[in-house]
Amino acid sequence: MEQIHTTNSLIGATKVDGTAVYNTQGDRLGDIHDVMIDKQSGRVAYAIMSFGGFLGLGEKYHPLPWNTLKYDTTQGGYVVGLTKEQLEGGPAYDEGDEPAWGDRDYEKKVHDYYGMPPYWMM
Repeated sequence: MEQIHTTNSLIGATKVDGTAVYNTQGDRLGDIHDVMIDKQSGRVAYAIMSFGGFLGLGEKYHPLPWNTLKYDTTQGGYVVGLTKEQLEGGPAYDEGDEPAWGDRDYEKKVHDYYGMPPYWMM
């Protein structure tokens, strides 16, 4: 059975992985590495953006609240109103490490850093 992974308003999670992330000036900042979905509500909570490093070495993973991203059909990727420096200073983890998912204090710090309301309060 052939699966449809995109429509005009929906996209399959496997298609989000690898999608480029740009700043508002059009500079490519990184790529979506994964998404985190709230099990109870079914809403996407975070996009995990891979950023930094060279050829995949030293890459960091940055959890971005999903509501920080807007899809731009012209660029074929997501746009965030963030600078490279803001991302570098934001919450991040290394490959093989796992952030404290489910710890509301940790997750609130992520949302506070980006100035976004927590997804569980929306």
